[in-house]
Amino acid sequence: MLRVEAFCGILESNRRDIRADCEVAPRTACVQRDATIYSSVVVTRSHLTDCAGVEAIGYGSGNSKPQVIHEDISSADSAASVRRRTPDLTGIVGRVLVKEVNWLGDLVISLPALRAIRAAFASSTLSVLVKKELASFFDGMIWIDEVMPYTVGRGFRGVGDRVSIVNRIRARHFDLAILFPNSFESALWATAGGARRRAGFLTDHRGMLLTHKARPAGDALSGHQRDYWLAMIRETIGVMPVASALEMKLEVGKLHLEKMRSWLGANRQSPGAPLIAIAPAAAYGPAKEWPLVRYAALIDLLSETAGAECVLVGAPSERNLCAQVAATTRSAAIIAAGQTDIGDLIALLSLCDGFAGNDSGAMHLAGALGIPTVGIFGSTNPERTGPGGARAGVIYHKLECSPCLDRTCRFGHYNCLREITPLEVARALAVLR
Repeated sequence: MLRVEAFCGILESNRRDIRADCEVAPRTACVQRDATIYSSVVVTRSHLTDCAGVEAIGYGSGNSKPQVIHEDISSADSAASVRRRTPDLTGIVGRVLVKEVNWLGDLVISLPALRAIRAAFASSTLSVLVKKELASFFDGMIWIDEVMPYTVGRGFRGVGDRVSIVNRIRARHFDLAILFPNSFESALWATAGGARRRAGFLTDHRGMLLTHKARPAGDALSGHQRDYWLAMIRETIGVMPVASALEMKLEVGKLHLEKMRSWLGANRQSPGAPLIAIAPAAAYGPAKEWPLVRYAALIDLLSETAGAECVLVGAPSERNLCAQVAATTRSAAIIAAGQTDIGDLIALLSLCDGFAGNDSGAMHLAGALGIPTVGIFGSTNPERTGPGGARAGVIYHKLECSPCLDRTCRFGHYNCLREITPLEVARALAVLR
């Protein structure tokens, strides 16, 4: 990590810009008692055994309803926590920078907070600082004024990359920097870049670099992960969610959509069949990965019972794994892994009739796009990181050791994943249709 000492010269030249600006008249933040955050659903084994079998995707009528496991977060405790006095910055902030998170799934989950910032600073210029490989995530969002991609290399190259990031921030004269990551370095970049006000949670010993700060507590730590960033902007700068921000709506870039329509036209073998996206990989580790043979069996089951064609999605590093799944099936599956950037993946998923996959970035994208989405959960907690959207659900066998949040199973059995059957997943898709 690049420490403060490496930027001494920059900090000295920007001394006046990086002072804490505490001259803003505070006001009491309004409380939206009627705020409603969408509910995630979990499809349990009992729900699935009540279904009337796996029928054609899009025509299945299962008899049971998915169970709501997330409740409205606008509780009395949450409301009381925002009655404290917070600064009103909306009239004095012309340029706003949001340092975004570093993982695809977290980008999706942070969307409600980003939309709330856009609504609160409607007349301000809103810029987003994000890793280069994630930048196309924002291609369809015309309400973002500027996307600032960056890369940080290893060794001496990384030092130059960090200086470049700071210089780009400094050149834009931001009035406010809002830091979604918890890292010291994100606060250091904003400070060295001369952002006059810097808001974020008090984490990673960075309190001295923040002008608007709070400690994460309450719904930030106990609710869904989206509540973490909503709580941060509420507690630090008084920004409250608005109705449209409570949904993780995801816009699709037009150029990406045209590209993927053309790609599907060239690669589909059954153009009239339902198209189901399958994401068999997860970056976190084996404790989040349903066995590959189960994915192969699911693809065959969907083909046989619903006449569906499946497309395997993932990162370039996951292409070989997807090829293994495709080679194991009796049905022909398309492999898109490694042939799409994030913008392309969003467009491809938007053209699908359903999604099934591990707890992953692709799962969150599918849920936000509003297509039937089944997340397969093992070591992680769906109440914390489940997919959003009215047509999203999870299959989660809560064992005595669940959720362990480990990358590998400490007992070596991975039963939380192995006990989930392809039939459960197929039925869950039918229910969500």
